[in-house]
Amino acid sequence: MGRLRVALCQLDAVVGDVDGNVEKVIAALDDAEGAGADLAIFPELVITGYPPEDLLLNPAFVEANTRGLERVAERTHRCAAVVGYVDADSDLYNAAAVCAGGKVHGVWHKELLPNYGVFDERRWFSSGSVSAQDHLYLVNGVRTGVVVCEDAWSPAGPVARLGAGGAELIVVLNGSPYRTGVLDERRRMLATRAADASVVIAYVNLVGGQDELVFDGGSMILDHDGTLLAAAPQFAEAVLLADVDIRPAYRKRVLDPRGRPDAPVLPCQLVSDVRPESADSARSPVIAAPSIAGELPEAEEVYSALVLATRDYVEKNGFDDVLIALSGGIDSSIVAAVAVDAIGAARVHGVLLPSRYSSPGSVSDALALATNLGIDTQTVDIEPAHEAFLALVAPSFGDRPPGIAYENLQARIRGTLVMLLSNEFGWLVLTTGNKSEMAVGYATLYGDMAGGFAVIKDVPKTLVYALCRYRNTAGVVIPEAVLTKPPSAELRPGQRDDESLPPYEVLDPILQGYVELDRTPVQLLAEGFDPQVVRKVVQLVDRAEYKRRQAAPGPRVTSRGFGKDRRMPITNRFSHW
Repeated sequence: MGRLRVALCQLDAVVGDVDGNVEKVIAALDDAEGAGADLAIFPELVITGYPPEDLLLNPAFVEANTRGLERVAERTHRCAAVVGYVDADSDLYNAAAVCAGGKVHGVWHKELLPNYGVFDERRWFSSGSVSAQDHLYLVNGVRTGVVVCEDAWSPAGPVARLGAGGAELIVVLNGSPYRTGVLDERRRMLATRAADASVVIAYVNLVGGQDELVFDGGSMILDHDGTLLAAAPQFAEAVLLADVDIRPAYRKRVLDPRGRPDAPVLPCQLVSDVRPESADSARSPVIAAPSIAGELPEAEEVYSALVLATRDYVEKNGFDDVLIALSGGIDSSIVAAVAVDAIGAARVHGVLLPSRYSSPGSVSDALALATNLGIDTQTVDIEPAHEAFLALVAPSFGDRPPGIAYENLQARIRGTLVMLLSNEFGWLVLTTGNKSEMAVGYATLYGDMAGGFAVIKDVPKTLVYALCRYRNTAGVVIPEAVLTKPPSAELRPGQRDDESLPPYEVLDPILQGYVELDRTPVQLLAEGFDPQVVRKVVQLVDRAEYKRRQAAPGPRVTSRGFGKDRRMPITNRFSHW
């Protein structure tokens, strides 16, 4: 039985910051070396950050990434490092380099390039050649194979092939974005791959926010039976150490009812010799029980994703402070709480923008929230501007009865004011629209949609309530009145959301079916939804595409978000009716 000390280096890389990413990799590598690791594993494209998108069309960027890998390789000693980078060979490849002893010993080119959902890898990369790269690496006596992310998802893909060729350990480098439920899905998939191939799998995932994506980490090691041996936490950087026992696979393969795999033994390149017993006993004590981070409940998991995404968007884009328009409603309340938890109360500013229709309760609820969170606020009464605009358009509007244009005017005045404050003080405006509103267009262009980052853009309204209740378990900051009063935009007397939309308990399941699961209206009707409601919701979603195209970016947390994920044409005459 062999033993390998593995370091899962779960890092938050910044797209384009090659020097910063390299320094972070070297620091983690030094930690792994100091802890006596035999193998340190880093995420997919950690040198460039993921996804680098059209930065890859810039030769200078690709060359900087190559020099970055060389710097990492030069810093390696006995501990082997597997590092994600872009290999510019005859073409561009999403690659993993195996480094040790100051040099690169070999490179794996990702074979299976995802081109669905949020992924566009075939736009930039070529697939690795099966015949050209099938070989293993001998690390401390353990036959080790290397693959990248999507390569592990196919049952008949490289993991099975490398296992059949003699691999005892498969290293998987990943840039796998977060969505609800994905951690459990990954664990089940990896357990199946490990058991089917009779190999140990060491899976390392990226962590951090990148525009509309948030990476949750959740790196893990599974043994050859698929049992979870070690797991890093979600939404935080970590260097997780584990001593992994490598058991011979032949017994399981002999007893496998499917028979032994019919595959040639793969060549194996020496990377590091087996540690002598004296050296092994001299290094730090055996890690008897590597940590296994538990799975988070949905509300805590989503909230953690939003906090990380907001922090990274603010920090990575060089903003000092953020600004939120506080309405006293549930959406602005949860956005403010996320912002405070992401960057601290001193860097979060609230502005109240009451109109003639704002209720006293909304103002007091917004002020109570600000006090609970410890953020400063200012109040700008929009009534003088409202009156001035109405006077300006009176000759054009004549005696037409007030309609939705009058309501949206208030939102656009507010949008202008928050962007004015942003422009003057350099504060990033966090918009407060949720997924339910964005789906049906219940938002005002250049009004409440104005801003730089849409924190809850992919959070349905019913989930917003769950997030607020979860946040209050750590200390009540969101007033109870905010959770219990009927939602309202307060743009006309007595206005309520459920006068314009179905109740959110009805709306959200229909939106999930139509937007996330691609259910047709006929299928939704078969599931028992009211025909008139389905027709109205589907039409609203289809008509609002032009609005969503102009919305601020926001983190994806569901199985299908607007923007980078769900891409529909604006000009579109297809009708389900």
